[in-house]
Amino acid sequence: MGLWDKVRGQLRSVIQWQDPDPNALFWRWSENGDEIKNASKLIVNPGQGCIFVYEGKVKAVQTDPGMIDLSTANIPFWTTISRIMQAFISEHKVGIYFFKTVKVLDQKWGTTSMVKYEDPKYKFPVGLKAFGNFSFRIAKPEEFFVNVVGGSDTYTVDDFRIVMNARIVQPLTDHLATSKFTYTEIDANREELAQGLSQKLAVEFTKLGFAIDDFRIEGTSFDDNTMRRINRIADMSAEAQAATAAGVNFAQLQQLEAMRDAARNEGGAAGIGVGVGAGIGLGQMMAGAMTGAAGSPQAANDPMAKLQKLKQMLDSGLINQAEFEVKKKQILDTM
Repeated sequence: MGLWDKVRGQLRSVIQWQDPDPNALFWRWSENGDEIKNASKLIVNPGQGCIFVYEGKVKAVQTDPGMIDLSTANIPFWTTISRIMQAFISEHKVGIYFFKTVKVLDQKWGTTSMVKYEDPKYKFPVGLKAFGNFSFRIAKPEEFFVNVVGGSDTYTVDDFRIVMNARIVQPLTDHLATSKFTYTEIDANREELAQGLSQKLAVEFTKLGFAIDDFRIEGTSFDDNTMRRINRIADMSAEAQAATAAGVNFAQLQQLEAMRDAARNEGGAAGIGVGVGAGIGLGQMMAGAMTGAAGSPQAANDPMAKLQKLKQMLDSGLINQAEFEVKKKQILDTM
């Protein structure tokens, strides 16, 4: 039986990619030492294609599924190969590569390094990472084989994902820089960003022989330095809103806080002098803020209006309880 199997192997072989690994994109057939025997048959299953490589060059590509009798088939695909081989024997072996033509779904991508750009509104550097998913298919198998596979015996989806992630940072950086979205608008406009980025990637990856579909951005995150800047802006915005509610502008609020901090300074005579001056200035600013917001000379002299404004400043955190009590006593003493 062993001898008969050997003889039968010299007469014919069936060339096919049977039960391919789900993770495989390209696979090299290597049965019988890559020799194509007389009366061999090529089977290309649905969702597959086949590339013939001879002396390092792609000679033919078959993308239609079916079974081909290589000893009798008169098709350009096989004619090209038969012309370079004599009676199915050649001192140079033929490389036969099978590949998937189906769309590969739901692949994950993520930036391998921080994407850095300048925020168009606040003018500070932003460091961002993004992740999502996509689908892809081999659109030009010959280009993909030459530019990506490079003659390897196998090429997997994982291998392709490495290429994808390595090439996505620069287009994403360029797209963020030209989209003019501030950091607060990134998540709200992820779909628009994904569409624009998909168009940029399509140009880049078409050269490699494949097409991207269903490209999506699922989430983003900022680095620590960016988060510190974002939190500072949030704090300042909250302080500005509190100042507006209390009837003072943000500059006056900053002045108020600086004078109050100086008044609390207990470090020596200089600190005492600053504290006295700051205390006087604090009282003047409080009085000015309440007078300016009163609306008329009569309202400015109204103790009730002054007490109401003073309570607003306490509730907004612009003054503490002790400062409130002192100023309230001064107002009540004028009644």
